Amino acid sequence: QVQLVESGGGLVQAGGSLRLSCAASGSIFSINGMGWYRQAPGKQREWVVGITNGGSRNYADSVKGRFTISRDNAKNKVYLQMNSLKPEDTAVYYCAATATVLGTSRNYWGQGTQVTVSS
Repeated sequence: QVQLVESGGGLVQAGGSLRLSCAASGSIFSINGMGWYRQAPGKQREWVVGITNGGSRNYADSVKGRFTISRDNAKNKVYLQMNSLKPEDTAVYYCAATATVLGTSRNYWGQGTQVTVSS
């Protein structure tokens, strides 16, 4: 099992910045990759960014150039630096991890943290 706990959400004005953190615990050795998703009110959850164990990063077009994902393996943490925030970035942000457990790939989710960007 993998447990994920997010922190760092809040209210910010458009153009501002926030940094989200995700702390992983449990069977962290089984994690293959981590990332962030978000879900705005009335919308489906969408993928935002991912990072592999090897450090490869991929970003959704909507956040490319504004968001940066980083990983601190020593602390078992993943960070999402969000700059130039827009009102449309308002959502609950979820940390996610993909892990291989007993030969089966499983997805794990944090509880989510609210990000609200005011115009």
